[in-house]
Amino acid sequence: MNTVIENNNLDAKILPFGESAILIEFGKGIDPMIHGKVKMFTENLDLSPLPGMIEYVSAFSSVTIFYDPVKVRKMCQESPEGKSLLTFEILAAMVREKLGKLEHDADYTPRIVEIPVCYGEEFGPDLQYVAEYNKLTVDEVIHIHSHGEYLVYMIGFAPGFPYLGGMSECIATPRRQSPRMSIPAGSVGIAGMQTGVYPIATPGGWQLIGNTPVELFRPLDNPPTLLQSGDRIRFYPISRREYEEYKGGRS
Repeated sequence: MNTVIENNNLDAKILPFGESAILIEFGKGIDPMIHGKVKMFTENLDLSPLPGMIEYVSAFSSVTIFYDPVKVRKMCQESPEGKSLLTFEILAAMVREKLGKLEHDADYTPRIVEIPVCYGEEFGPDLQYVAEYNKLTVDEVIHIHSHGEYLVYMIGFAPGFPYLGGMSECIATPRRQSPRMSIPAGSVGIAGMQTGVYPIATPGGWQLIGNTPVELFRPLDNPPTLLQSGDRIRFYPISRREYEEYKGGRS
């Protein structure tokens, strides 16, 4: 089925996504304005979930809502019109109504999260390469990386892994040709125009420039991830001593 429902209020497209999910697209690409619409909509879902909704998954420019078709159908059993509609059409009407109530100028206050990073040496074995690739000194790379402000577009790939936007192209560096079999938790890396933090030990091909003692994945907490979509991240340099003191003082 290729049904597409346009919503003029937030320029969103509503599409079926299998038999028990619905996709709301607010645009294409990685763009802070588009992500603002995603965040606005998901915050509304948190406050007022759709009937039959199981969960939602937000991405760079879209939100996918997973729902229970049986519960949705039961809602329309008493309505002759509802009985003739597809489950997707019922949910799409609810989404369209919800979007219609959201104001264009509605806004949210992003949470600022500051993350300490010990750059270089064994914490960032690729820092020198990143500097040489971009014809910069190591100190210049650290300065540029730690003076940016990064938007968390979404969490994925590994538990707590933040997909960040906003890195300066001055330090953009291609991925490694040969990925490492294991990257330590807390590693801060660069891949192309993106920077990120590995929350757990995992294979990967990013250029490692430092490590943070902060735990991004906390399975016993609720939520279990330190960072959330919409957060703003600021990195700041710390010394080896400060890194070890943080590690030693963490319970």
